[in-house]
Amino acid sequence: MPIENLDAMFGQDIAQHRLRPLDVALARFLEAHDATASTALPWLAALLSRQLADGHLCLDLAALDALAEEQQWPPAWQALLRHFHERGDALASPLVADGEGRPTSAPLVRDGSRLYLRRYWNHERQVAAAIRERLERAHAAPAQLGEELRRLFPMDDAAAINWPSVACALAARGAFTVITGGPGTGKTTTVVCLLGLLQTLHLREHERPLRIRLAAPTGKAAARLNASIATQLAALDVDEATRAAIPAQVDTLHRLLGARPDTRRFRHDRTNPLHLDVLVIDEASMIDLEMMSAVLAALPATARLILLGDKDQLSSVEAGAVLGDLCRRAHAGHYDNDTAQWLRATTGQDIAPFVSADARALDQQVAMLRHSHRFSAASGIGRLANAVNQGDAAAVRALLSSASADLAWEPSATASRLVQLAIDGGNHAGADADGARGLRHYLEQLRQQRPAIDAGDQAHDDWAHDTLQALNRFQLLCALRQGAFGVEGLNQRVAEALRTRGLIDAGTGWYEGRPVMVTRNDYSLGLSNGDVGICLRFPDGRGASRLSVAFLASTAPGVGGGMRVRRILPSRLNEVVTAYAMTVHKSQGSEFEHTLLALPPEPGPVLTRELLYTGITRARRWFTLAGNEDIVELATRQRTRRYSGLAERLTGR
Repeated sequence: MPIENLDAMFGQDIAQHRLRPLDVALARFLEAHDATASTALPWLAALLSRQLADGHLCLDLAALDALAEEQQWPPAWQALLRHFHERGDALASPLVADGEGRPTSAPLVRDGSRLYLRRYWNHERQVAAAIRERLERAHAAPAQLGEELRRLFPMDDAAAINWPSVACALAARGAFTVITGGPGTGKTTTVVCLLGLLQTLHLREHERPLRIRLAAPTGKAAARLNASIATQLAALDVDEATRAAIPAQVDTLHRLLGARPDTRRFRHDRTNPLHLDVLVIDEASMIDLEMMSAVLAALPATARLILLGDKDQLSSVEAGAVLGDLCRRAHAGHYDNDTAQWLRATTGQDIAPFVSADARALDQQVAMLRHSHRFSAASGIGRLANAVNQGDAAAVRALLSSASADLAWEPSATASRLVQLAIDGGNHAGADADGARGLRHYLEQLRQQRPAIDAGDQAHDDWAHDTLQALNRFQLLCALRQGAFGVEGLNQRVAEALRTRGLIDAGTGWYEGRPVMVTRNDYSLGLSNGDVGICLRFPDGRGASRLSVAFLASTAPGVGGGMRVRRILPSRLNEVVTAYAMTVHKSQGSEFEHTLLALPPEPGPVLTRELLYTGITRARRWFTLAGNEDIVELATRQRTRRYSGLAERLTGR
């Protein structure tokens, strides 16, 4: 295909949203620097750039035929695909390096059947090498480890494997450990027990305690872990010296690493590593490849890294699915005989059913927690999440149609019906008076519990805290950002309906009761992407009031569940959006009493099993699904695929 035809094709691709201007800019850059290259090269580069935007680390050249069928490529793309197959030297260019990265000046790298941008190829290799190195550098199991494990996890049921005990044992002997599990399986409880175990055993032999740091990818996830850690620490069976040496403060990864404004670099890196002995990262499913590379680069060689997360949740917004790659074999265990024998001797746990002849080094440091304490066997939410995970569309449909008290289904909900559900809540059998109510609940509480204007700062902070907690009871989640069933459209409709009902004074601008979400880290204000606040009227000190936005700070203990209220003037908040509705991606790291998930009426690539599962598992007590039967079945059957070579690099295959 002549270059001028290629340019015309790119113009059509941008107009029809198959490619972005950025993707085409990369293609034209390559054209300008190698006029002799095959016309397939710039097209493949544009396609690679688009794949990165969709979360893939590379373009799998061996999967192009399947991709063409799945995405229904236009005739011009089909012609370029045939051209690529017919020419064995289609990628022969000084702009494409080989699997060893030569020439080093080439912006693209072809490694086997995968085509990468060099930066992501470097990140993938660096992450794999760093993890392999840590897997080879096991710590000596501390003395009295078995004794402490049996004290923390008494064997009350010899027939059942105590997976938290197994997870703690594996982490105590390793420099790298992954602990995965669904909602309510006790990941946070397990890691608090682990930190108590490590600190107890360390202090018996050393004067200085272990330097432990806790982190999460977003401010919201950090705040939730902060509150949970504080609660778990109070009940931990350790002495006061050990308890005092376990931190309750949780940082975002950006804050931990020392993000530098207007750059992708961090203050802590290989030349300036973090000052710690143990790093625990929660909600690891949200970590993209580039961030994982930065974390591993900044980690001291002697430190332990422990990742917590649900392998079945949505992957990171950015490129990569690191936790998914690490946990591909977690369900079956794949432990070797040496690990099984050591665990039996150390913990008393018999994991023989999870021993495999195909054991690999990574498998020995991955533990999956399998028993949910949040959802009973009779829980509709728990059974629905499991059915979605299994891809069992018939079971999903049966559960949604059942009379389960914690589930409600709106298969033909219009946008107007969604607004009504969001404000008033769902019709859940057996729900208490406050149970499944929607947004109206926090707005009514805001007015009914407002302190007198002269009540003092503490009374107003307590009121703001309770209002934030009430807001957190319900959340409208969307699969899409735009459209009538997307975040932007529903936020506008909900605000207008609340104004019409007299529950808020205005539907636009700054007004009391407006929930907002921070969309970009603001280190000057101590706010992180994903933090949620409410605009409220506080005394101005002169007998009147003024609007401020109340946030629960994630970095300092104080009132209300280990968190303190911070007030920030609206004029200082530039990167915020209204948050009556949020995307499922943005909800990760959060839990709500009642969740309403709105699926669009038309199919699309974002409707996946992982999105549906993540939306369901944000709910603690009640879940309402708005989506027609065909869309629910599509989402149940359609899995998220992220092309990556990380899993193979970790095993050397």
